[in-house]
Amino acid sequence: MELFFNPFDNLVCILLGISFTVWVTLLLVFIIVPAIFGVSFGIRRLYMKTLLKLFEWATLRIERGAKEKNHLLYKPYSNAIIAREPTSLEEEIKEIRRSGSNRDLDSASEFEMSDIFYFARRGAESIMDDEVTKRFSAEELESWNLLTRSNYNFHYISLRLTILWGLGLLIRYGLLLPLRVTLAVTGVSLLVFLTSVVGLLPNGKMKNFLSEKVHLMCYRICVRALTAIITYHDSENKPKNGGICVANHTSPIDVIILASDGCYAMVGQIHGGLMGVIQRSMVKACPHIWFERSEVKDRHLVAKRLSDHVEDKSKLPILIFPEGTCINNTSVMMFKKGSFEIGATVYPVAIKYDPRFGDAFWNSSKFGMVNYLLRMMSSWAIVCSVWYLPPMSREEGEDAVQFANRVKAAIARQGGLVDLLWDGGLKRGKVKDTFKEEQQKLYSKMLVGTQEDRSRS
Repeated sequence: MELFFNPFDNLVCILLGISFTVWVTLLLVFIIVPAIFGVSFGIRRLYMKTLLKLFEWATLRIERGAKEKNHLLYKPYSNAIIAREPTSLEEEIKEIRRSGSNRDLDSASEFEMSDIFYFARRGAESIMDDEVTKRFSAEELESWNLLTRSNYNFHYISLRLTILWGLGLLIRYGLLLPLRVTLAVTGVSLLVFLTSVVGLLPNGKMKNFLSEKVHLMCYRICVRALTAIITYHDSENKPKNGGICVANHTSPIDVIILASDGCYAMVGQIHGGLMGVIQRSMVKACPHIWFERSEVKDRHLVAKRLSDHVEDKSKLPILIFPEGTCINNTSVMMFKKGSFEIGATVYPVAIKYDPRFGDAFWNSSKFGMVNYLLRMMSSWAIVCSVWYLPPMSREEGEDAVQFANRVKAAIARQGGLVDLLWDGGLKRGKVKDTFKEEQQKLYSKMLVGTQEDRSRS
């Protein structure tokens, strides 16, 4: 019996050895070696163009099938349900008073019952078309990308379309997912090992040079683990040493997207487990800024650590996401003012993902990190554009909040994002009383102003 199975066992071992050798060779030749030298063979771009043609065909087939069966297709609202004109509280209330009364507005009383209609209408509009909470859920696509996430129009249309979807499922989970997991493990393992080795060297130009090359190589391998196709614009504005790079925040992979094109000093809280191992190895090779849990809420300590870092022009630029949470790739929310109080040069960066290939937004209230990464690695690809904006400095007489809002507006304008004043902390918290009091102050100011105008006349 043993002699009977020996040839078969030998054949299996030979086939496994050949498969492993081919697999490792493909990884080295097409992924790891190009990542070391920062080159690309254009395979991912060709893959993206092929996917676009498939999506176009699938969308046309869905629309034709829906027309044949008299089905209504779901079309998501690209902007908002309610059309609003940019008018002030005072102008809208005056318009309500004018339409509801024939009296001269100058002789109107301090308060009119019709004023409550303004607040009632705004309340109803906020319930129907809340511009804040919808930023914390995935944006819906107008066309189907053969992923079950955008499933409003997902129903049986034709056998060919169903076969194509099933084939895509096999490719994503049977081929791409194992390859991407292998690359991710390779990239993270090399990052931990090589940064630990570089950390043994004495401080100097050689250590800084090797640290930069190691970080770039490992991050580029991790980018390929997501089949990320990134287009960088205006590279002459890339952040320089002694500055602070601020960017809008859609996903944890924003860090990898930016770090694969340049080295940064990371800022964050010290973690345990695998993340803690990565942090400890990285800080050996490069001066990253990690805080203990008890130190994070100490604003003065955080500001001092950041200030000391940017004063040393030999250290890498700091990478910060001032929103403090992930927003769904449609808007930019309030920037925390801490990083704008230091007085350093700020290098704004706008990041915009293409949701047709995969949803990069991390809804941390719904998905854990492992679940999120699985969704990323089982999507078609991650396609995004990165714009490096000209450096900005705090102007004379400008406080930190005004400076933060100016930088945020520039990022939103370049990335085609909606500029919102709301705090991203509303994802998990209630509206602060200060927001409510602001509306009360505006209304009371209007009434007091009306009274003063009457007293002058």
